[in-house]
Amino acid sequence: MSTMTRAAVPAGADRYVLRTATPADLGGARAVMLDTVYRDLKSGYVPRWHADIIDPDAAYLRPDRCTLLVVECDGEIVATGAVRDRGPQAPPNPQWVADRFPSGTTAQLCRIYVAPEHRRNGLARRLVRELCDFVAAAGGYEAVYLHTDPAVPGAEPFWRSLADEVCDERTLAGGGQGIVHFALPVPAPATPAR
Repeated sequence: MSTMTRAAVPAGADRYVLRTATPADLGGARAVMLDTVYRDLKSGYVPRWHADIIDPDAAYLRPDRCTLLVVECDGEIVATGAVRDRGPQAPPNPQWVADRFPSGTTAQLCRIYVAPEHRRNGLARRLVRELCDFVAAAGGYEAVYLHTDPAVPGAEPFWRSLADEVCDERTLAGGGQGIVHFALPVPAPATPAR
């Protein structure tokens, strides 16, 4: 079981609190995630892609070096962000992308979703910062990977402002899945205060 947790901290405006998810938060987190895959990604629930949404406890709370962060506003979960200990699995991702980011040494940022009425408050950016801090503290990671669907409004420019493009599948023969793969630098662990 993962013992690393993030302390509750203000996440932008005073009414938002970002913290490590607890089992009591999983229903609210699942609702944000499912709403996003249906509304924004328009894929709906696809078991081979979204099993972690149905069982976030097994995916994020129990494994070491994994976490699920939530942002709460007035008692409601309004945003999520997670780290899982695996790279992009292939197929359907290009094999060379999967080879560059192997499981075990790759922290994958995922499920960074913000409910529409809470967007434009810096919540996603704050989630990414906290997730990267988690990666640094977890140790053993050599890469930080993520992918995004550029059809989601604002997603591609957001990630381009934070990360380096690894592969834009829209430029591949056949267009792949049409997603864009990114990498972030592995953050250095925090130095303890003296």
